[in-house]
Amino acid sequence: MKRDFTSVAGADVACRRGYLYCAICVLSFPELRLIEESHARMREKMPYVPGFLSFRELPVMIKAYRKLRKKPSLLLVDGQGIAHPRGLGLASHAGVVLGLPTVGCAKSHLYGNYEVPGPERGSYSFLKVDGKNIGLVLRTRSKVKPLFVSPGHLVDLLVCRSVVLSTATRYKIPEPLRFAHRRAGHWAKSE
Repeated sequence: MKRDFTSVAGADVACRRGYLYCAICVLSFPELRLIEESHARMREKMPYVPGFLSFRELPVMIKAYRKLRKKPSLLLVDGQGIAHPRGLGLASHAGVVLGLPTVGCAKSHLYGNYEVPGPERGSYSFLKVDGKNIGLVLRTRSKVKPLFVSPGHLVDLLVCRSVVLSTATRYKIPEPLRFAHRRAGHWAKSE
């Protein structure tokens, strides 16, 4: 399992007027300086259906990823990894297709049982299904709602926790995802 990351990217997709806009922002790790970014746009081919996000967003994400000159060591995805009813959320699907370590980092709960973690930064509890740990409910800021983090591809729970906490330095959302979210939203609104 790879743990020597030199860059971490964030991928996010915005939707506006029948188009999907993906931004991928690559940051140096652990410094978190922007190295490169790419964008892609595609016509929306299917509506949002809970549990099937990867079929909607993965094509535009792949298109944006292929434009990167230097591929990242790890990709944070605004979506689920294996903490998904089918065990294959957007982060897992992207990781398998791209052959890249990925972590799912979602703002809302989709699947699994958990106890609310403590109120301090770094507190976590496990997302579980049938006694198996499939993700983390991780507090990245004290007294702020936690994130739902799960392995996507080629990473374990320890790597997920470490990378998300290392990149969520000032805000709840990890910096690579914050960059990608802002870029995708800005691009979608400007067209």
